Amino acid sequence: MALQVFFIPHGETEWSVTGRHTGKTEIPLTGHGEEEARKLGVRLVKDRFTHVFSSPRLRAQRTCELMGLAAMMEVEPDLAEWDYGEYEGLRTAEIRKASRDWNLFHDGCPGGESPGGIATRIDRVIAWLRKLDGAVAVFGHRHFGRSFAARWIGADVAWGGHLRLGTASLSILEWEPSSAPPAAISLWNAEAAHLCDVHIPLGDTRSMKQRALERWENEGGEIPIPKRAP
Repeated sequence: MALQVFFIPHGETEWSVTGRHTGKTEIPLTGHGEEEARKLGVRLVKDRFTHVFSSPRLRAQRTCELMGLAAMMEVEPDLAEWDYGEYEGLRTAEIRKASRDWNLFHDGCPGGESPGGIATRIDRVIAWLRKLDGAVAVFGHRHFGRSFAARWIGADVAWGGHLRLGTASLSILEWEPSSAPPAAISLWNAEAAHLCDVHIPLGDTRSMKQRALERWENEGGEIPIPKRAP
């Protein structure tokens, strides 16, 4: 079964603008954040999704709603942002005054989640997602999303530190068990304004295998015709 996960971090909030770590605190979207979500929603074909999941945080659910997918939304606790513990609401520069070399993806947060802890949680998410097929929308958070992408391809959570992810952006992660390797990232951190320039068939309901076969044929491949038995 082929699976496409459309991962969408929530739109802009006041804390995301100022770089404050926002885990469990409920911060609403800014006006710009709501507009980001609406613009991305226009670019997606809503009826192609087989499932829609959201973090329990209201900013993620609001993004889902503004994109026109609230009717299908299922809230999943494991999609919540990193638990920042004692670092909730702080900026990285403030944290590094006490811990100069602190890095979320290597060190985690005191009183919150460690890299190993969030990896375990993300692996649970990946396990149940890979039992699904078709196009699945997942609304979440940026630090969770960067870690999620790393674990999706079997990498350590620390690799998420190398992946930039904007608010109300679109990333597509694929799972095709018959391919080698079966896990792939086909789109990363695309803004709504740039999607018209990305060759991703957002309204295409063909399976990834069908699309790959057609690309191969268009590039001059031939499908061998089996000989009939005499």
